[in-house]
Amino acid sequence: MRVPRLWRPRSLAGQLFGMQAVLIAVLVAGYALFTYVSDRSQAQEAAGRQATAVARSVADAPSVRQAIGSAEPTARLQPYALRVQHDTGVDFVTIMNPQGIRWTHPDKKQIGKRFLGNISRAQNGETFTETYTGTLGPSVRAVTPIKDGGHVIGLVSAGIKVEAITARVQDQVTALIEVAGGALVLGAIGTYVINGRLRRSTHGMNATELSRMHDYHQAALHAVREGLLMLDGQFRVALINDGGRELLGVTGEVVGRSVADLGLPAPLTGVLLSSEPRMDEVHLTATRVLVVNTSPVSGGERRGTVVTLRDVTELQSLMGELNSERGFTQALRSQAHEAANRLHTVVSLIELGRADEAVEFATAELELAQALTDQMVAAVSEPVLAALLLGKAAQANERGVELVVSEESSIDDGLLPPSLPARDLVTILGNLIDNAVDAAQGSVGARVTVTAYTEGAELVLRVSDSGAGVDPAHAEAVFERGWSTKPATGPGGRGLGLALVRQTVRRHEGTLTVSEAAGGGAEFAARVPLPTVGAAAPAEPTSPETGAVLSGGDV
Repeated sequence: MRVPRLWRPRSLAGQLFGMQAVLIAVLVAGYALFTYVSDRSQAQEAAGRQATAVARSVADAPSVRQAIGSAEPTARLQPYALRVQHDTGVDFVTIMNPQGIRWTHPDKKQIGKRFLGNISRAQNGETFTETYTGTLGPSVRAVTPIKDGGHVIGLVSAGIKVEAITARVQDQVTALIEVAGGALVLGAIGTYVINGRLRRSTHGMNATELSRMHDYHQAALHAVREGLLMLDGQFRVALINDGGRELLGVTGEVVGRSVADLGLPAPLTGVLLSSEPRMDEVHLTATRVLVVNTSPVSGGERRGTVVTLRDVTELQSLMGELNSERGFTQALRSQAHEAANRLHTVVSLIELGRADEAVEFATAELELAQALTDQMVAAVSEPVLAALLLGKAAQANERGVELVVSEESSIDDGLLPPSLPARDLVTILGNLIDNAVDAAQGSVGARVTVTAYTEGAELVLRVSDSGAGVDPAHAEAVFERGWSTKPATGPGGRGLGLALVRQTVRRHEGTLTVSEAAGGGAEFAARVPLPTVGAAAPAEPTSPETGAVLSGGDV
């Protein structure tokens, strides 16, 4: 059922406007009431003081004492009393004898009658004030004695009617209400202007809608697996979701801290501190491969940066395996072509009637391929390493590089523990071989030598090449993401392989070094602890020249 507009919840801006209007009205009403009560009390006190002053001035007048001593006091005192009443603004001035019989009164009919009120204190020589209802209605009156030689010869009462006092207070309150009303109108206009701006800022949403949106925002923020990081203008963390904490590997309270203090790798920290937008940059943390996007938030001035993080660790590993499989597939395709050529040769020899030569040719090819395969399997019988080396050898052969597995290599099947997954082994050795093939390609006698063995409780993987080698000054920089002597070829650029190797080795608490190879070029050595594997003595070192040579045509 559609809710009528009248009963729909008002927007937050409308509620604030109504609240302010009610608050101003309550304050004005309260102040007006307080002012009315206060002014009424003050007006009564002022009226009492005024009446007392008038009464005493009349009692002290010599002409009044003379008139009292005359034969007709009323004849002389009535005009005088009316004149004083008119000049001083009081409502009545009554002069009476010591017994309270009136000599004067604004109403001539009341002359000669007894005064209505208390006069005993005045008869005893005291001046006092009281509020009393007399012939003219409720009034604030003062009563004082008229003395002659210390004797009370008469009494004077001057008073102001309560309704006159109320009228004065009402005039003041009316003026106050008018001023307050003007202030309320000005406040309402100002509130309306602010209300309009607030409505634009909140898009007309009320408090309930804003609260619901906040709940959705929080739920979405913590539900997504992607990392979200928001930085303020000083590159301090303003917001980070659960995914961001997990991907960056940060713990504790990080909001308010500078990204430079989070302990992130230097290249990633540099990207977060950059004021330029970044798009799909690949960066490494201690355990992850992240795709980073940054977008500055600006509104006339730089206000901060929004950073999104995507975890591509598994994807990067799978891509490495896929590249190896693709290379192996291409090698098999090439060898299928070579096998077809050899088959044609055998068929042609048979057609020429040289069956013995055909058998000899085919047998020699098979024996050579089997001998080389046996040598490789004898050196490295671990299936993951054997398959990887087989594929990389074919791949290297396609690029004109000779891949050699030295006789020093010795890893038996089942020797590697579950703590070293096959995927990590492919990442380490596969990237080292790819890097070595890149370095050796085009060099004289292009050659890559692989040595794999266990030493004590460590797995040792060494890959050397015949390339130009690595400058000792770059011995550490070569493992940084993005470092390469070749131009970038894709969104992620070059320089990621060795960084992934170091990340994987460090994750297993191993070491990775680079040095000059014995025959020139570079030699990378990875040592990975094997906590569940017993010490295995390496085979006697032999010259790499006598090692098993794998080529695409021999697989």
